[in-house]
Amino acid sequence: MRGILASSIGVTCAAALALPLAPPATAAATGPAPTAEAATRAAVTAPPDVPGSTQSLPLRPLTRDRATGATVLGLAPRAVRNFSLLGVVWDDPAAELHGRVQVRTRPAGGGDWTGWQDVETHYTDHGADPGSAEGASEGVRGATAPLWVGGSDGVEVRVLPLSDESGAGAGESGAGGAEAEEPGADDSGAGASAVLPSGLRLELIDPEGDPVDQARTGVMSAEATAASAANSALAPLGAAEIPALDGERTRQELLSLRGADMTEGQRAKPYIGPRPAIVTRRGWGADESLREKQFVYTGKVRAAFVHHTASGNNYKCSQAPSLVRGFYRYHVRSLGWRDVGYNFLVDKCGRIYEGRAGGVAKAVKGAHTLGFNSNSTGIAVIGTYGSKKPSSSAVKAVARLTAWKLGLYGMNPRGKTYLTSGGGNLYRKGKKVRLNVISGHRDGFNTSCPGGKLYKKLGTARSTAARYQGR
Repeated sequence: MRGILASSIGVTCAAALALPLAPPATAAATGPAPTAEAATRAAVTAPPDVPGSTQSLPLRPLTRDRATGATVLGLAPRAVRNFSLLGVVWDDPAAELHGRVQVRTRPAGGGDWTGWQDVETHYTDHGADPGSAEGASEGVRGATAPLWVGGSDGVEVRVLPLSDESGAGAGESGAGGAEAEEPGADDSGAGASAVLPSGLRLELIDPEGDPVDQARTGVMSAEATAASAANSALAPLGAAEIPALDGERTRQELLSLRGADMTEGQRAKPYIGPRPAIVTRRGWGADESLREKQFVYTGKVRAAFVHHTASGNNYKCSQAPSLVRGFYRYHVRSLGWRDVGYNFLVDKCGRIYEGRAGGVAKAVKGAHTLGFNSNSTGIAVIGTYGSKKPSSSAVKAVARLTAWKLGLYGMNPRGKTYLTSGGGNLYRKGKKVRLNVISGHRDGFNTSCPGGKLYKKLGTARSTAARYQGR
């Protein structure tokens, strides 16, 4: 997510995302889309794909911006296997992509190419804490946010790098019309190496290609059985949904789940919202063979961090399970995380989905708010909410979910709490930080997440959640 403070990263990326980009030599930004025949001719044989439904395509030099001398990397328009979600990844998870990433795609089955779409370049603020086993894993990579484009079979990508020094120059060229030249015969992309991370490649995800045979046949793998059994106190083994409960039954369930940890006063008058319905991992079709087998837990849940996925808003609610499967595959196969990063996801129609495996009522450690994944839970609203307001259904779902989840641990949604930072760009490692019990991602990290429009709704979510708890 873009930084919102005046750091060099924030300034650079804000400039990059605000300016037009010179078109590559292969296609003008406003020119006619390539024909299917031309795109097919341009197709190349990719390196061995990540197993499953991920296509991984290395980015190559396309052209050079004469005003800045920066080499534009990307892919010429080409035909590919069907996909619906995309993102750009690179080798070093600590490296930042100082630049602008744009893509356009062709709908599967025919149709005109889309216009250029920006891909959110800052995503390292979603992830495991620095120094943690998950964050230090050898296979972890840096990445952009994923972008949902719907069923597609053609793609074109361009990446314009910008350094602090070249940001102003790029602005001038963007305003006046940048000129581009073909890379020289001996150009290996060195013009970009000082700014762009190494190993840039495009990841194309087809969530419909994930094996969900256990959901279709009723035969559950050992991993699927374990994920479902983690919710055995709430729903039968193999359930596609954890059903909603009314207030009284939720309070009875709380006493059975956590009564031993509660004071006499808490047991006499527990503050907890009615349990909302939650689509389980089996319900959204998780391929449980992708993730690491073991579950990781933290001490308790003191806070909820609200995010947006920054994946765009052009989806139907009936497609939300496909988006969740896409995020899951992107996080695990492309980024190298142990599981999907968020503990829960919420679509714009207000449906709630189980995220990281381990049990929705338990303190599962996620990878959602770098530096504050311990003693917290992460809730991502599917979509991009910088300039678009979230639906009232989504905000209400966040309130219902937090009223229940925080209530399990005796937390007041309108209250404050202390969390110890695991390290980040706002708080040093080990610092105790006072935060709202329901916080936005930006409260723990210098980022625009969860988008300005969703962030403004968190006050409503807090008061509504407290009301659901009976406070």
